[in-house]
Amino acid sequence: MSTDTELRTAGLRALSTALGPVQAERFVALLLREPFDYTDWQRTLWRDVALGDLSAQAMAHRANHPQRG
Repeated sequence: MSTDTELRTAGLRALSTALGPVQAERFVALLLREPFDYTDWQRTLWRDVALGDLSAQAMAHRANHPQRG
């Protein structure tokens, strides 16, 4: 298991890789500026997507984006 610092560093690195440094900074600022309930967001995020469709999308994403080691 990662330490909090390792997790924070890996998360920021992933954001910067995916979004670029400027957009990653904007994303973090948005999270800090606005109240955000992650649990509530997860409850409603996939409400209109059938479980089988979500699973198929996840499997396709995994096939197209193998883990880097």
